[in-house]
Amino acid sequence: MRAVFLDRDGVLNEAIVREGKPYSPATLDELKLVPDVSAALGRLKAAGFLLIVVTNQPEVARGRHSRAMVEEIHSAIALELPVDAFFTCWHDDGDNCRCRKPKPGLLEDAAVQLGIELRQSFLVGDRWRDIDAGASAGCRTVLIEHHYRERAPDHQPDHRSQTLAEAADWILEAPPPR
Repeated sequence: MRAVFLDRDGVLNEAIVREGKPYSPATLDELKLVPDVSAALGRLKAAGFLLIVVTNQPEVARGRHSRAMVEEIHSAIALELPVDAFFTCWHDDGDNCRCRKPKPGLLEDAAVQLGIELRQSFLVGDRWRDIDAGASAGCRTVLIEHHYRERAPDHQPDHRSQTLAEAADWILEAPPPR
C-alpha cells in the first residue's frame, strides 16, 4: 500500500505564524483549512494513496494545549478532508521519544499498522522536521515553502512546492522509485 504522509499545521490547515515561526491552532476557532486542500487530497485519494496525517503537538507536553482540544481539531479536519488516519506525537524535544519528527517513528508506526510500503510513499511537510523524518523513513519528500525563520532540513527535499495542490501534481506525475 502506498501513502502520502501529511504534516498538519501549514499543510492541511494554516499555521499561526508568530515572529516567523509556525504554531498550531489552539482552538477550533483558530482552525482554518488551506484553500483547495480538499481537492488536492481528493486527487491523491482517487489515485489510490492512503492519506495519513503525521503531526508533532508539543504544546500538549508544554501544558499550553489540551490533548482533548487537539483531538477535536483532528475530528474537525476528518469531517472535511478524506484523511485515513492521524498519528500524533504528544512529546517535546526533551522527551527524546522516537515519534517526534525529525525522527521517523510516526511514519514507521503507520507503516506497520496499515501495511504501508514506505519506499513507495511520500511525505509532504512545511518544516525541516517533516522532510528529515520522511527521508529517514525512506519516503520521497515534498517541502511546501513558507519561508519560516528556522533551519533547513539535513536532507534536501525531492521537490519543493508553494501549495499542497502543486505537491499533489508532482506526486501524481512522479515515476516509481528506483
